[in-house]
Amino acid sequence: MRPPPLVVAGRPRRWWASPSFLVGLALAGLVVAAALISYVWTPYDPKQMAILKRLRPPSAEHWFGTDQFGRDIFSMIMVGARNSLAVGLGAVGLGLTVGSALGLLAAMRRDGLLDNLIMRMADFSHAFPAVLSAIMISAVWGPGMMNAVIAIAIYSLPYFARLARGAALQCWALDYVLAARAAGLREITITRLHILPNIAGVLVVQATIQFALAILAEAGLSYLGLGTQPPNPSWGRMLNEAQTFMAAQPWLAIFPGMAIALSVLAFNLLGDGLRDAVDPRTRRSRD
Repeated sequence: MRPPPLVVAGRPRRWWASPSFLVGLALAGLVVAAALISYVWTPYDPKQMAILKRLRPPSAEHWFGTDQFGRDIFSMIMVGARNSLAVGLGAVGLGLTVGSALGLLAAMRRDGLLDNLIMRMADFSHAFPAVLSAIMISAVWGPGMMNAVIAIAIYSLPYFARLARGAALQCWALDYVLAARAAGLREITITRLHILPNIAGVLVVQATIQFALAILAEAGLSYLGLGTQPPNPSWGRMLNEAQTFMAAQPWLAIFPGMAIALSVLAFNLLGDGLRDAVDPRTRRSRD
């Protein structure tokens, strides 16, 4: 299926011409490129300490300066991007898979006991923010990247469950679904062949937005010491370590803070542009 056109100033254009999408794609591509390049190259070893070079300001030798242990901040930010994206992909992927499956199942058993049970479970999990979930999980299994993934996934799950259920319920009332039911197709078959393909776009948009929230949540958890653990670099922990030196060496906090802000902005703009493409009501209101 071809992407729907955007109509601006009387001229049709494709969704990739949306300014939000293009800016978000460029910024997200920059973050992803930094993460991928860090697998094969960084200016310095991000874990290598050099006490004689500690707290050096940005220069030609160290583009973003060095921290209190002499580690290169630019290299740490590159590897930190890799860790943030890994946590975001794991958390959003888990939340999307489990949450969408539960939402579709609730829509299949609409207004029944299973529907009410799934929605009340979503309400219960929504009552535990990512930070509180991470604290509880860390109390049992200890802090770490995997536990941060689970905590953020629990936080994301009710969003996907409710969205999938609401979108699926709208599809169940459409003529082509009624025709499929009249033809004798089972509900699980109708969901797989007709419902899921038609709500996939909405789920992808929500996944993009949740990805931005996952990056922010991972930084917050690492700031509290519940996320990515040393010696692996993390943007949130870099901010935590920079607190002591904020007055004299502000670059220690500026650069990881900018990395978090640009990453969140990138995926929010990307999700906003994708939403313009899949939601005709949004397109009409903005044209």
